[in-house]
Amino acid sequence: MGKKKVKSEEELSNIKLPVANDVIGIAKKMLGNDRLLVSCQDGKERLCRIRGKMKRRMWIRLEDIVLVSPWDFQSDKRGDIIWRYKRNQAEWLRRNGYLKI
Repeated sequence: MGKKKVKSEEELSNIKLPVANDVIGIAKKMLGNDRLLVSCQDGKERLCRIRGKMKRRMWIRLEDIVLVSPWDFQSDKRGDIIWRYKRNQAEWLRRNGYLKI
């Protein structure tokens, strides 16, 4: 077992920002089966699923800041979680005005 690498502020350059119709939200409730209830910044609560690419690589907990991509149909009710922001990335989003929650 090696040492765990220390992650610093340099990691902030890898932040995935919302584009097109993507929305930033907060995970409010775990529903099981890779689904969560997310309160989005546009004032809607969406039932979101964790993309298969992220499923086992990134764990999402309650109150985590996530990036949601609404579905083409049922866009007000459902979406996919495409990114989870770490603590320092969430603070950067707040300071630069992306996160208003």
